[in-house]
Amino acid sequence: MSQQPITENTLFYGDNLSILREYIPDDSIDLIYLDPPFNSNHNYNVLYKDESGSESEAQITAFEDTWHWNQAAEQTYRELVTQSPDHVVKVIGSLRDFIGTNQMMAYLVMMAIRLMELHRVLKATGSLYLHCDPTASHYLRILLDTIFGLDQFRAEIIWKRTSAHSSANRPGPIHDTIFFYSKSAVYTWHQQFQPYDEEYTDQFYRHRDPDGRRYQLSDLMAAGTRNGSSGQPWKGIDPNARGNHWKFTIENLEELEKAGRIYWPSKGAVPRYKRYLDEMQGIPLQDIWNDILPVSAHAAERLGYPTQKPLALLERIINASSNPGDIVADPFCGCGTAIAAAQKLGRKWIGIDITHLSIALQKYRLESMFPDIQFKVRGEPGDISAARQLAQDDRYQFQWWALSLVRAKPLGSQEDGKTGKKGSDRGIDGVITFIDDAYNKPKRVLVQVKSGRIKPGDVRDLRGTVERENAAIGVFITLETSSKEMITEAVSAGYYHSPGWNVDYPRLQVLTIAELLRGASVQMPPQYGTFKKPPRVRESGLELQAEMF
Repeated sequence: MSQQPITENTLFYGDNLSILREYIPDDSIDLIYLDPPFNSNHNYNVLYKDESGSESEAQITAFEDTWHWNQAAEQTYRELVTQSPDHVVKVIGSLRDFIGTNQMMAYLVMMAIRLMELHRVLKATGSLYLHCDPTASHYLRILLDTIFGLDQFRAEIIWKRTSAHSSANRPGPIHDTIFFYSKSAVYTWHQQFQPYDEEYTDQFYRHRDPDGRRYQLSDLMAAGTRNGSSGQPWKGIDPNARGNHWKFTIENLEELEKAGRIYWPSKGAVPRYKRYLDEMQGIPLQDIWNDILPVSAHAAERLGYPTQKPLALLERIINASSNPGDIVADPFCGCGTAIAAAQKLGRKWIGIDITHLSIALQKYRLESMFPDIQFKVRGEPGDISAARQLAQDDRYQFQWWALSLVRAKPLGSQEDGKTGKKGSDRGIDGVITFIDDAYNKPKRVLVQVKSGRIKPGDVRDLRGTVERENAAIGVFITLETSSKEMITEAVSAGYYHSPGWNVDYPRLQVLTIAELLRGASVQMPPQYGTFKKPPRVRESGLELQAEMF
């Protein structure tokens, strides 16, 4: 294991267990948030849906063996019971006796060994938040109690993730669980506040100033007599005669009076203090969070990632349990909400994921949210030899990584990994969208990736796909060197003319992995920027004024 702490924001591609052991030193992380796959049949952190709305079989394949009791699960179990502290060994052994060697036990073994590593890398003042659902939350709580200690349990947070769910013969499941543990009794905590609900404000802040400002009335006196200023008569009212004293000095009462903060019910009555709603921070954070909505279908932050969590959820956790400059780690970072929130709030971060699909999505998201951001990506191929090895090991991982080199959004697998039949992508592996006219019409660059042997006919097929789909440009990414015949075939497709930029771009382009690693890119209109406003045009008798992009 490296003894050098991670000092730069870093994305790691690979198995988080190996990366934690190889790169992350003891006591080096301030806050850990993890949202691991939930061990259910359809909740996987890496699943997208393809254009038809179906889950991509290739992506399921990446995790389908994870929750089976196989040789890997047995080896992990043996490592746990032979190398872990005795109390961990007893619990793991007991769980196996109770649960048996099945999918759930395979899941818990995988989680246990990683939770031990996460406990190791956490600072003494650090905290861990584990996000899960009822499928395995009761077992995960046992593991956390065992590894972190019963006395380090801080909260079981219930997050209401949806408003309603229709389920037959049972209450609708509408919440997730977030377990909050610290490593020691001394840990970072900054009180957060939840907004008041409408029923509360209507009941307790029912008074309004002429300008509409809402307030409630509270006592200006407290029990017990005093001899100082707070026990003196004010405005003809003696608090000591009532067995009380003022909550403020006489001088402060005068200032409050001038500021309009004193309410007099009637002449001679005891005055009240006006406490304004807009000055209140809210209700101190409770363990039921129903004020953070899930990512809706039309939300600006939505990425199309089925288990995406709202940015506000991670911001609350990071604000509560870390300080600016602290290091936040997410070992199952998926679409990167935790690291995006950490970046936004001025924390350093480490993200780990086992698919190039997720790493690519995180890069796009970070660069879109923070245009000047600087971070490292470790574990991606850096040369042709490594790219060939990735293609040999897993062609889908190679495809997702290759698409990330040109910032193309994956559309799904080209072939079904089990049957070999064509998928719903119709020969398209990825797409890049841009706008280059004043009518905001989206244009598409279609991308196809090949890791095996290629021929000029493959380029002709892509040309046909571009024409059939009415796309602007087609890009063929190949691991092999492009031949003269392939280049000729591409050139024969002509050019796409961008009306906004008044530039011609090759309609069909062939890019090799070697060229992309040397910095080559797709020749296409910029995705962001402004172009010259075109002249006034007429369409169907209606005069249209083109607007600046």
